[in-house]
Amino acid sequence: MFNKKSLDFLESLMSCSGPSGFEEQTAAVFRDYLSGFADKVYTDVTGNTIGIINEKSPMKVMLAGHYDEIGYQITFISDEGLLHFRSVGGIDKLVVPGSEVEVLSEKGCVHGVIGKKPIHLQKNEERDKAIELKDLWIDIGAEDKKDAAGRVKVGDAVAMRRNFQMLGKHRIKSKGTDDKVGAFVVAETLRELSLRKPKSAVYCVGTVQEELGLRGASASAFGIAPQVGFAVDVTFSTDIPDVPKKEIGDIRLGKGPVIARNADNNPVLGRKIREVAKKKKIICQEEAGFRASGGTDTSVIQLTRGGVATALVSIPNRYMHSPVEICDLRDIEGAVKLLTETIMSIKPGDSFIPGID
Repeated sequence: MFNKKSLDFLESLMSCSGPSGFEEQTAAVFRDYLSGFADKVYTDVTGNTIGIINEKSPMKVMLAGHYDEIGYQITFISDEGLLHFRSVGGIDKLVVPGSEVEVLSEKGCVHGVIGKKPIHLQKNEERDKAIELKDLWIDIGAEDKKDAAGRVKVGDAVAMRRNFQMLGKHRIKSKGTDDKVGAFVVAETLRELSLRKPKSAVYCVGTVQEELGLRGASASAFGIAPQVGFAVDVTFSTDIPDVPKKEIGDIRLGKGPVIARNADNNPVLGRKIREVAKKKKIICQEEAGFRASGGTDTSVIQLTRGGVATALVSIPNRYMHSPVEICDLRDIEGAVKLLTETIMSIKPGDSFIPGID
């Protein structure tokens, strides 16, 4: 299992806030941790944070885990001191009312709750459908508009309340595990590789703005120009009621990281990953992917410059895009082992051109 320092980093990463486009807090935590073992660490103009080891090797391997999270942004302050807002990323409207939030203001974190009209005052038809975000508001306890405007501003980002906690021996719950758990995996993989001697240059990237269209991975991959790219994201855990396994697959918490197989995944690299998993006895799960292509950083890394050999490794996740998501440390640890051993097997001159390996 992970050591205390790694678990402290995991908690710190989950406990900071960084909705897409507002990732400064998360970048600082990520950057500080990578600085303990990477040869070089920097944050680019987009907000991606990159840690590098063995930079002089001609074979460049990129690891990407996006550390932005879904959230909200203030659009208007009413005369009553209530904050109206829009979504940042895909929001499940059914779980929004009554949730606790944190406004990321210039003066620090301002706590609030998302309010709505009481159920007693709703019409029957209103009770049976999701409330539109435009009909909700954030209440920070302000007495009026002047009071609210003294604490927050239009344009301030809003994050779900930090709530990291262990559930039993192996499982964690937190907002934003999508995909700060992936950022944790790539950071831990770089740490493991820093203790060994990989033949490749390894670029570990905490990417930004994935939830708004894979923007950070697109910029960072262009700058790095890797030959090989691994993205680590979450995938749907289907071990809960009413999830269609026939469409998505049989994916379970605690049964290992998930190896994807679709158009975003280079077949040569995919075979290498599976061979490593078998040789090192790393338990993994398989999926065809939620889509034939797209949806994760893998797809934009693959199409960078003249093309990149890419692979997606995923962590099973329950309750994705809600204020409380659940992952399993055994899957996370398995992903670190799988990526570490796979990258150790890559060397300069390796070809990933399909059909001639």
